[in-house]
Amino acid sequence: RKIDNETVYSYLEKLQKAYILHKCSRYDLQGKDILKTQEKFYLADVSLRYSVLGYTVDSIAASLENIVYLELKRRGYDVYIGKIKDKEIDFVATKQNEKIYVQVTQEIKSEKTQKREYEQLLEIRDNYPKYVVMADNFAGGNYEGIKTMNIVDFLLSKEY
Repeated sequence: RKIDNETVYSYLEKLQKAYILHKCSRYDLQGKDILKTQEKFYLADVSLRYSVLGYTVDSIAASLENIVYLELKRRGYDVYIGKIKDKEIDFVATKQNEKIYVQVTQEIKSEKTQKREYEQLLEIRDNYPKYVVMADNFAGGNYEGIKTMNIVDFLLSKEY
């Protein structure tokens, strides 16, 4: 069955009004403007995903990203998906004069993954804090000024 884009957006809007979904717009870091397309939607309750789709190993990374989004919103940040050239930064969070950049990953097991997660943040030439958050229990440290943290430490942190 084919479905019209307007119908999809209508459903998404109703889910937002029912507080089931949160819309996260895309922010162009070069043009410093909010883009009108390619937004993402995050669940207001991560357990909804499991109740509908069940558990899969692939869903862990998406759930971590959803949890970080909700935590940033809870702390009062305006949250966007960052776009720099053809790359994506999971979150650009702003609150008054504060700004932080956050990449979320389940784990870093290869150099390819490490490059993907850190490279985008290294391209940003400002001095705002940058984080890579992951589920790895041994996550920690600093990679060229980017703080690497375990998801639990990030959620409990008072530094942002």
